[in-house]
Amino acid sequence: MLSLVLPKGSLERATLDLFDAADLTVRRSSDRDYHASIEDLRIDRVRFLRPQEIPSYLERGLFDLGITGRDWITETGAEVVSLGELKYSKATADPVRVVLAVPESAPWRSVSDLPEGVRISTELPSLTSRYLEAHGVKAMVVPSYGATEAKVPDIVDAIVDLTETGSSLRRNGLRILDTVLTSYTELVANADAYADADKRAAMEDIALLLRGAIEARGNVLLKLNVPAAQLTAVTDMLPALSSPTITALARGDMNAVETVVPKRSVNTLIPALKSAGARDILEIPISKIVE
Repeated sequence: MLSLVLPKGSLERATLDLFDAADLTVRRSSDRDYHASIEDLRIDRVRFLRPQEIPSYLERGLFDLGITGRDWITETGAEVVSLGELKYSKATADPVRVVLAVPESAPWRSVSDLPEGVRISTELPSLTSRYLEAHGVKAMVVPSYGATEAKVPDIVDAIVDLTETGSSLRRNGLRILDTVLTSYTELVANADAYADADKRAAMEDIALLLRGAIEARGNVLLKLNVPAAQLTAVTDMLPALSSPTITALARGDMNAVETVVPKRSVNTLIPALKSAGARDILEIPISKIVE
């Protein structure tokens, strides 16, 4: 039913992991294969392409559904329908930032300090030009096709580039002057395909599964038994998405408690629960959380 295009390159591994967690495992003959498949009746064709190209291909109707970044949607100006942000990226769950960066030794402290004719290299020339124009900066925008950071200071004076943590910029002696755009990965669709009721329903199903898999990351399900006398003390210790589920057991003085908690807190929470009177504590991985 749906043709799907996924990002090749830095987001590729994280995207494959997400689809696997969403029970939409992507299958292909090798990591170099641009053609793939998903054993799901809602998806009949899968391709891998550069995320820079995906918005334009979706706008033209070459694919129904795809994953790309807000940065590339903005750069291309493509008219696509967003089914929402998917909060994952190459290394973290944080958004990618498009930043203006200058050499650490440069005297400029804000974008307005940049002199007329400043040379700026970027893989996002349209977005960069609009940003500079909005700030009244007359610059020479030099399109880059990779290794943008290496062009300062010999070839250009500054860059506009993507960063997730900023560590690579710092290693190259660069300082962030301003954030041009904050960009999450998004699930986006061709407008005509989204207008089709059957295709839209399939798209929303896929979006639900992907969001559920993301929501489950970093969380686990705890199940424990608690004597009635210790129930309040134990439940007061439990974080939860809403509130713990409590069920009275056949033994009148015991209760079964279930709750979702952050994985990072489990190593201290479980001993504390045990000390407070909880028994039979189970920690269970979660693959999806659908609210």
